[in-house]
Amino acid sequence: MMIFWILAAGLIGLALLFIILPLSRQDAPLDSPEPDALNLEVFRQRLQELDADLNAGFLDQDQYAAARRDLERDLLHDLDGNAAATPDSTPSSAVSRWLLAVALAIGVPALTVFMYLELGDQGIIPRLETAASQPASAENQEAASMEMLVQRLEERLQADPANVEGWLMLGRTYLATDQMEKGLQAIEKAYALAPQRVDVMLSYAQALSAASPTKSLAGRPTELIRAALAQEPDNQVARWLGGMIDYQGGRIDTAIVTWQKILDEMDPASDEAKNLGQMIADARREAGLSSAAATTEPAATESPAPKAASDQTGAIAAPAGASVAVEVSLDPGIAAQAGPDDSLFIFARAASGSAMPLAAKRLQVKDLPQTVTLDDSMAMMPNRRLSDVTEVVIGARVSKTGDAMAQTGDLEGETGTIRLGTDSTVAVTINRVRP
Repeated sequence: MMIFWILAAGLIGLALLFIILPLSRQDAPLDSPEPDALNLEVFRQRLQELDADLNAGFLDQDQYAAARRDLERDLLHDLDGNAAATPDSTPSSAVSRWLLAVALAIGVPALTVFMYLELGDQGIIPRLETAASQPASAENQEAASMEMLVQRLEERLQADPANVEGWLMLGRTYLATDQMEKGLQAIEKAYALAPQRVDVMLSYAQALSAASPTKSLAGRPTELIRAALAQEPDNQVARWLGGMIDYQGGRIDTAIVTWQKILDEMDPASDEAKNLGQMIADARREAGLSSAAATTEPAATESPAPKAASDQTGAIAAPAGASVAVEVSLDPGIAAQAGPDDSLFIFARAASGSAMPLAAKRLQVKDLPQTVTLDDSMAMMPNRRLSDVTEVVIGARVSKTGDAMAQTGDLEGETGTIRLGTDSTVAVTINRVRP
């Protein structure tokens, strides 16, 4: 606070200098010529001009005489009023100047301090001093360290673009700061460099899910997780994600069993175990299961609907009768209207009732021709699955906008009614433009 008042006093003193110094100077003597002398000089000059005009023939004798009389009359008038027109050149009193200077020297600081005390916020100075003396908050430090980490990673990857670990770390950092699209792009580059590495596959699956509007693992993430489980059946992250696939698919009891097995292998005192235990407890409440019922494999008779089961490798297998193989191709007659990076949606919907897809998969036109298998793991909603119906219609659509909703100008194709449970592959040809 003392520093503030010292600075304020200095600024007030500087302002007073600009006010008092001019008042302390004596008035300079007037050097202007006397009015009579000035009027005479002007008279002489104008008379010389009249003489020159007369000699040059611009004026005759009568005009010259009249102009001279006017000039002499004006001169007499100016000389007669000189006393009244002369300004008072007496300098101001030195005493009055010093009195004004003293009044300002006292009044200005007093008025300034009074206005500050009445209108100012006197508590802001201690708050600013306290804030300046304290280190930055933990949140600011963390944000700064994150930004620095991202910058360093980006610089490192510019010099070494084949660094898989660097792309993974950069992607995870972006995801941790809610920059989903950037995180997905970074992890996609890691996957392009090492598509067979289990940790890369799992990171890519999680990034795809995080970047999607629904946060669903259906589709490509499920394929990646299954591939990871095939390579490393004991991988805890892959098994946990496999349980999440079941959970999102409405098979909560199966997910609980999967997660409970992982929990039994973990240190009960670890934070990871506590978090997983809380997830299991929440899932049990949602499914209406008791603790004992959730720790054993669900019996086949518990539900009439077919359930996904874990095979010996831990991979999640699609229930029998709830999958269909689809071979998709693009008619050459309209192939020129599709770009290689356009989105391709392959879906199955109920033959009757709602047109909402029961299962869907997203690819790109450059992947065609392609054969895919649609099953319950690709369900759009947990309570609507392929296993809930017996007849479906299979369709495929190319979207220029990447929107899952059909738009005018999309390229599409559909089959007739297909009965589920057959082993044959269904062929779909994209052969028309949506009106």
